[in-house]
Amino acid sequence: MYKDKYKNIQSILLLTLLLNWAVALTKFIYGLMTRSASMVADGVHSFGDGASNIIGLVGIWAASKPKDKDHPYGHAKYETMATLGIAVILFMAVFDIIKDAFFRLFRPVSPEVTVFSFVVILGTIVINIFVMHYENKKGRELSSDILICDSLHTKTDILSSLAVLVALLSIKLGFPYLDTIVAILIAFFIAKSGFEIVRDSTDVLCDANVLVHSDVSNIVSKVEGVTSVHSIRTRGRRDDIHVDLHIEIDRKMHVDDAHKLSHKIESLLKKNIDGVTDVIIHIEPTK
Repeated sequence: MYKDKYKNIQSILLLTLLLNWAVALTKFIYGLMTRSASMVADGVHSFGDGASNIIGLVGIWAASKPKDKDHPYGHAKYETMATLGIAVILFMAVFDIIKDAFFRLFRPVSPEVTVFSFVVILGTIVINIFVMHYENKKGRELSSDILICDSLHTKTDILSSLAVLVALLSIKLGFPYLDTIVAILIAFFIAKSGFEIVRDSTDVLCDANVLVHSDVSNIVSKVEGVTSVHSIRTRGRRDDIHVDLHIEIDRKMHVDDAHKLSHKIESLLKKNIDGVTDVIIHIEPTK
């Protein structure tokens, strides 16, 4: 199952890599030709999309390795770690864009804006909208951090392109300084996306709770023989959730029956909650 999942993710990342770099080259080269800071900044951001796809491919390759003696829980968190690499690329892009915009404030350049400028930016927006929806849909279907994270990255690229569109209109109307201001706004959008990626990734790596405890408790408490549920803990990725909980049972219950009860609870949790792969149940006698 995991092998097929990772193959699907790799295919999606390769497709989006080609689309992202086609968009990036178009915006970057045209931005240099017309001396548009916002267009060049948007092109840099799109190159970041492509670089993030490469990091994603490396992360998926590492995550697809099967469980072994030294890694009994598997290698799935390599995918989550790869998302932090995407965040690093975003923050590097922010630095370059702000640096360039700062120099432009003191040495303003009036970009050349033509009808083709609007055709370029509108065309790349259409492509990015397709990529964003496709990656997000597949990311949720496959419970993939990389694809969902990359769709968020692409969403930021769309916002950036829309900001560039506004800048081009402003320049056409005779306000060239807005080109530099919009480049700084783009940097803000990119930084915001980077912080969101870091926040979500560190939650997984630091074992933050994944499930609402009441969802687990409601399932377990309805099982015949369970008198109490407490100390629920969950961790992991959305496609690899580990559950740890304590239950109380009648102290007179035979150990064989208690063992069967724990297996029943484990099966119910895996059946009713998507992504649960491991359940540890601590059995205690009713006080």
